[in-house]
Amino acid sequence: MSVGLIVLIITGLLVVFGAGQRALDRLRLNDKQALLFIALIIGLGFVPDIPLGGNVTVNLGGCVVPLILCAYLFVRAGTWMERGRSIAAALVTGVVCYIIGRYAADEPETITFDPNYLYGIAGGVVAYLFGRSRRAAFIAGVTGVLIADVIASIEVWSQSIDQTLSLGGAGAYDAVVISGILAVLLAELIGEIAERAARGKNRPSREYSIEQGEFLRKEREK
Repeated sequence: MSVGLIVLIITGLLVVFGAGQRALDRLRLNDKQALLFIALIIGLGFVPDIPLGGNVTVNLGGCVVPLILCAYLFVRAGTWMERGRSIAAALVTGVVCYIIGRYAADEPETITFDPNYLYGIAGGVVAYLFGRSRRAAFIAGVTGVLIADVIASIEVWSQSIDQTLSLGGAGAYDAVVISGILAVLLAELIGEIAERAARGKNRPSREYSIEQGEFLRKEREK
């Protein structure tokens, strides 16, 4: 069983037992929606890659379903600033993952850590740093890894090398899953710590709106 599948199963169990409810609220997902997406990513991940023509194939569980979720989160983003931040974060994440893949060791005898896991971890960290919000971080984490694969394939094709671009397939499945989920976990963990540190013993001046998916400044009592 791959690391990506293990991460998804653990995430699903946490959702079932009610953990991470605040993160789901900020992603504007309820338990049923989250479990549905997790089940689709796992189940459709076993479906053979679908050829798109040329040297490009796509995996439903590792690419199509995560992109549908990203599109949903993008549309539900609170502001255009958040949407713009998620796009910028995705591009930065893609470039960073491409650079890692470009210069990481690729000989079997020199590899001490699966590069796909490294892409996922790096993608998650960079996506959080630039995306900040849970939604933007997840979008950047998922799409950033896919963008890196596209850039790498274009570079190979430009050298007249025949190589298949498998979007979300094979090892890319793990990278996409790890990157997206890690980005959200970092956003939730660091965001919560920062919020508590800033608040201290004082009551929060903001309250969270599930409907709008963000914190709103509370009116001062007169």
